[in-house]
Amino acid sequence: MKKILVLLALALAVNSLPVAAQQPAEVEIPDLSAYILTPKPAATPRINGAKVFGLRPGSPCIYTIAATGDRPMTFSAEGLPKGLKLDEKTGRISGTLKKEGTYHIMLKATNDKGTYERELRIVVGDKLALTPPMGWNSWNCWARDVTQEQVLSSARAMVSSGLINHGWSYINIDDGWQGQRGGKYNAIQPNTKFPDMEALSKEIHDMGLKLGIYTVPWVGTYAAHIGSYSDNADGVNQWIKDGLHNEHYRYQKNTPDANYWQDRKEYYIHGEYSFIEADVKQFADWGVDYLKYDWNPNTRYHTKEAFEALRSVKRDIVLSLSNSAPLADAPFFMDNAECWRTTGDIRDTWKSISSIGFSQDKWIPFCRPGAWPDVDMLVVGLVGWGPKLHYTKLTADEQYTHMSLWALFASPLLIGCDMARLDDFTLSLLSNDEVIEVNQDPLGLHAVPVWRKSDNSQVIYVKHLEDGSLAVGLFNKGDKPAKISINPRMLGLYDGTRTVRDLWRQKDVGHLTDDTGKGRFTTEVAPHGVALLKVYPGNSDKRYTNKVTYAK
Repeated sequence: MKKILVLLALALAVNSLPVAAQQPAEVEIPDLSAYILTPKPAATPRINGAKVFGLRPGSPCIYTIAATGDRPMTFSAEGLPKGLKLDEKTGRISGTLKKEGTYHIMLKATNDKGTYERELRIVVGDKLALTPPMGWNSWNCWARDVTQEQVLSSARAMVSSGLINHGWSYINIDDGWQGQRGGKYNAIQPNTKFPDMEALSKEIHDMGLKLGIYTVPWVGTYAAHIGSYSDNADGVNQWIKDGLHNEHYRYQKNTPDANYWQDRKEYYIHGEYSFIEADVKQFADWGVDYLKYDWNPNTRYHTKEAFEALRSVKRDIVLSLSNSAPLADAPFFMDNAECWRTTGDIRDTWKSISSIGFSQDKWIPFCRPGAWPDVDMLVVGLVGWGPKLHYTKLTADEQYTHMSLWALFASPLLIGCDMARLDDFTLSLLSNDEVIEVNQDPLGLHAVPVWRKSDNSQVIYVKHLEDGSLAVGLFNKGDKPAKISINPRMLGLYDGTRTVRDLWRQKDVGHLTDDTGKGRFTTEVAPHGVALLKVYPGNSDKRYTNKVTYAK
């Protein structure tokens, strides 16, 4: 075990953090380097990330070409439509497109080792998030204690770690940023932990990343800051007027018997007056690209109200609902949000990720481009829900299962750890482009179970990919190693030889060759582990003819 001494008190926020957060904290990070499966990126260029990008007419385009390989690297784009421009040094595409339609652009990345080409489809219409959003969220590490400097630190680490080159793009502020109402729209303004939201947004965008923010359709949030509803017409909640708050305007009773959790009923209410339109206008002015809208249950009225408010501004802002979305409204969510949480809050335990991950089959019919059932954030690396962090309690194999399920289910991928302290193993989990491609596949389909062992200790999931191939997850939920097999008939394949590729190791490991469907590929899977495979090619579209010979 290696120990890293970290100073949690950041200069910008030192006076605003709790005393515990201002002290040095010793964090143990296990050495999991022996479990790393992902090869290092090659020196030659490789374009990664989303192959399709949604944009509304007239909204600003913010797209960074994700590419690995030695720098310096230059970028070009053949077929880039009028209205868009490409920075050849940074690979950032910006501008606006007014005409609806699909634009096919051939991207090219070049360094002194070679050139790589790949098509990008920009679809101008009414759908955003045509692949699941990928980024970072502050809650699972900093929780309500989050500061502007911590958010910037995470953004800088997204770039310096190279994760931006694998398609990670959102930097999302969760609960804890809110102060009082005011400004041009009488909208929520940041508290002193976020001294300059405009400057924060600009710096994040200048890195080629995007900004996310958080609010609720209640009087108060889960962390007891003001929400987008109020019990007073002027937007100043009664508990604010009564002085029941701390220096960051977080709800706080100044009495010996004060109990935050018992008092939740005083602000976990929708209130009479809505300020979501005002708040969305403020978010758009700040340059926000993603809104986490958090309450329970996710009611239809408040969902549609937020969705329409976001569509009324000239900026593309993804709407992500949280939490525990009711299944009865799944078709409604598909048309009125880009993402919706299907669960309560995840924790870094096998019980949590397995109970969440292996219970998502009911959402299979409701997953498509622009509509993503969300199985919550990734609990890898240093987590802790603020301010004291610890290394994830998941074993290496459990983390592979965690990432593989989320990829197969086309879930939004939101890192929940302290980005500034990524260890090599965590970085390897987050930078495997072949695994990420499964999550980002343009078909946007959710994996389906094709086989389960009678005692439910093993399960095989299959996800159909745009190129006709299949991503296949062999999961061992048991406590002992297990041999798990696939065959062509199980996968619906016929006529010919298929290659079996190990996506975590990024290498071909076998074949399926028996046209009768009896041939097998078998591999041993670790306890709580996975073998994530790609079987290719898919069934051929060639015409089959048979010549019949008649006996004379």
